[in-house]
Amino acid sequence: MSALLELNNVSRLYTNGEEDTLVLDQISLTINAGEMVAIIGASGSGKSTLMNILGCLDKPSSGEYKVAGQCVADMESDQLAALRREHFGFIFQRYHLMAHLTAEQNVEIPAIYAGKSTEQRKERARALLTRLGLAERIHYRPSQLSGGQQQRVSIARALMNGGEVILADEPTGALDSQSGKEVMAILKQLNQQGHTVIIVTHDPLIAQQADRIIEIKDGQIISDNNNHHSAPVKKVPPAIQTASYFQQVIGRFTQALNMAWRAMVVNKIRTLLTMLGIIIGIASVVTIIVIGDAAKDRVLADIKAIGANTIDIYPGKELGSDSPEDKQSLTIQDVDALKQQSYIQSVTPQIYFSSRLRRGNQDAPATVSGVNEDYFSVYALKFAQGSTFTPDMIHRQAQVVVIDENTRHRFFPNKQAVIGEQIIIRNIPSTIIGVVAEQKSTFGDNKSLRVWVPYSTLSSRIYNRSYLDNITVKVKEGYDASVAEQQILRLLTIRHGKKDIFTYNIDSFIKAAEKTTQTMQLFLTLVAVISLVVGGIGVMNIMLVSVTERTREIGIRMAVGARASDVMQQFLIESVLVCLVGGLLGISLSFAIAMFASMMLSNWHFVFQPTALISAFACSTAIGVIFGFLPARNAAKMNPIDALARE
Repeated sequence: MSALLELNNVSRLYTNGEEDTLVLDQISLTINAGEMVAIIGASGSGKSTLMNILGCLDKPSSGEYKVAGQCVADMESDQLAALRREHFGFIFQRYHLMAHLTAEQNVEIPAIYAGKSTEQRKERARALLTRLGLAERIHYRPSQLSGGQQQRVSIARALMNGGEVILADEPTGALDSQSGKEVMAILKQLNQQGHTVIIVTHDPLIAQQADRIIEIKDGQIISDNNNHHSAPVKKVPPAIQTASYFQQVIGRFTQALNMAWRAMVVNKIRTLLTMLGIIIGIASVVTIIVIGDAAKDRVLADIKAIGANTIDIYPGKELGSDSPEDKQSLTIQDVDALKQQSYIQSVTPQIYFSSRLRRGNQDAPATVSGVNEDYFSVYALKFAQGSTFTPDMIHRQAQVVVIDENTRHRFFPNKQAVIGEQIIIRNIPSTIIGVVAEQKSTFGDNKSLRVWVPYSTLSSRIYNRSYLDNITVKVKEGYDASVAEQQILRLLTIRHGKKDIFTYNIDSFIKAAEKTTQTMQLFLTLVAVISLVVGGIGVMNIMLVSVTERTREIGIRMAVGARASDVMQQFLIESVLVCLVGGLLGISLSFAIAMFASMMLSNWHFVFQPTALISAFACSTAIGVIFGFLPARNAAKMNPIDALARE
């Protein structure tokens, strides 16, 4: 028989503080393929340490250990994991099955890390369980199985990747006598089929059933006897074929995702509470972005409603100028000159003063403005009734008036149609030809009364004044308002022979408002991001707890062949999945908030931009990776022996 496992002068020394303990002392041992070996010894004799070294769960402090001719001394953890996957199958006294997985899913685990396809894994797992008499228990969880049935699931798991060498640590220790006999019968049968079976036990009756008995005491082999004549070695049937590298990567990722989802579902309440910080954080960020954009759009819409693309021209060298001469610098001739400019769409003069309006025995204070027919289009005002002045009305100084909704409510509370009615402005009867529709504004509703009359009527019949209070210009669409502003200043300065006017460009105010709202939005977003970071810290805390709670599970995964990267990927995916699901719920919450806000603010328009949603998912993923890295790294760095020993 060929040498399969070979130890030469192997020692294992453990250091605990300043005290060194020699557990194995110069062990030399050869185990051939196809043998059934029992390693027997009292508790503390070193038999379990020897099994750990044989199974590549541990490395010797000194000496040489070879598996199928390969020396393990200088191997990295991933290389040792490969040896465990390809050569060894473990059977533990306490079964070490994962409680949240079914029998079939427990058996499949070694094949996941070996890169087998889903169909191959399921087919082989079911075949093994059927062969071991568990065909009707495939979908049962460990808690639903007896001890003997759990141990048979453990045996099936050990055979999943072929199980060239079966390492059984006290396989009957937790079983009743009948179940113990059944397990030993299975192990003998496996040996007859060509598997190398190594049993670690303290029970001489169990050891007597092996072909070879090795007794160990105080870290040394004191006897090595052949109990029976060895039968010819049968070749172990090959396990299922490994998939391509790409399929392995995809398969491991998919399975890690499935296992992460199962782990989340097992602890629903804790998972939900962990997600809460992420949900609130993502909902805050997305809601602030969406509501901030809606508020910005609404404010800008209100500002533009005042007069988008407009430039106001005022008399005086600058704001606050009180020169009597400069106050009269704007005239109707300036309006005519501005109308001739190619970059100007429309122009309106403005003369305004406060007066009392009368109708019958009612009177009320109001602002009276003298304008031309273009005023209402310049300021984008809509008419609820009637229309604006005609050029003929302007020319003949007609006694007509346009009123706002507040004026209509004040003087005609019980009358809807008021066209043709009259009101008196400074003893001048004026016929109503239009009613301006009410303007909803973020800045609040103006309750004052406003009326508009032709500027010619105001200057000659009502107020008797030839100069203008200001001129408002609407620049053509697509023309740079700042360039137009400079051209207007140049034109009027040349006309007047000096600079006696100044301008106010509404576009500069719009830009300032945009900048202010963006700054506020950024500030609020940063505050929301803080809550997201707090949520991330909560995820990290729970993942650290999860790693501690699932230490034994980590040990099981490593024992059946999981690489450090597989374990790290497992916990990173769990962390990211928690954050992604939390992010999705956070976005849903922000949708609900936006819907509620839209009911409260019917004239606001809420839009969920793709960038906001993509940013939310990117933040969730980043939080999961950043705050899941430390727990995942801690899990990946665990020693499989220490992890398996943790209860």
